[in-house]
Amino acid sequence: MLKTKRPRKSAAKIPARDPARTRAALLDAAFDEMHRSGFRGADVESILDNVSVTKGALYHHFDSKEALGYAVVDEVIADLTREKWRRPLEQSHNPVDVLIGIIRSTSMASHETFLGCPLNNIAQEMSPLDEGFRKRTARIFTAWQKAIAAALRAGKSHGTVSKEIDPDDAATFLIAAFEGYMSLAKNAQDAGFLRSGQKALVSYLDSLRPRRGRQAAS
Repeated sequence: MLKTKRPRKSAAKIPARDPARTRAALLDAAFDEMHRSGFRGADVESILDNVSVTKGALYHHFDSKEALGYAVVDEVIADLTREKWRRPLEQSHNPVDVLIGIIRSTSMASHETFLGCPLNNIAQEMSPLDEGFRKRTARIFTAWQKAIAAALRAGKSHGTVSKEIDPDDAATFLIAAFEGYMSLAKNAQDAGFLRSGQKALVSYLDSLRPRRGRQAAS
């Protein structure tokens, strides 16, 4: 779903008494740890080692491990989703082209295959166990779905999306299919599922064009 690597801040270069950079570095390290091990498996000591700060510094910024996890969802995962999916669709007259570009830009590297989608991972792990995580991940999924649906709706008015499609249904299907392929690739540890998914989703998106646009694109 996402670009899963953010620019990392070197722990050695974080100046003393720079709370904003320390907090950001803790979030980056916690995101990486949660992406590898899940929230329950995330080791606080590993996070601290990666940032070279004390446990006291961690709890100065976050009251608990849960508060740190919530902040990772609210600030890191939500930002990654917004930058990859929602921002490119803003003011787009041809959302099909934009969405195809997003799908094709998804990394096929082993890092993506091995670890899966961080949003889907945390939603699957924690939604049945913790209402705070469930509400936060649901909020991201809802904003993602609404952004795609709004772009498709605008595309219908601009004549770049078929008037026959239901934007809400199409947006929901696209997200579900994309996340499904990501999950299959993670489970099989095989990027071939991502390549198959990319082809299928590009074909699906192309089918959302008006018939004349479909013929012109092919």
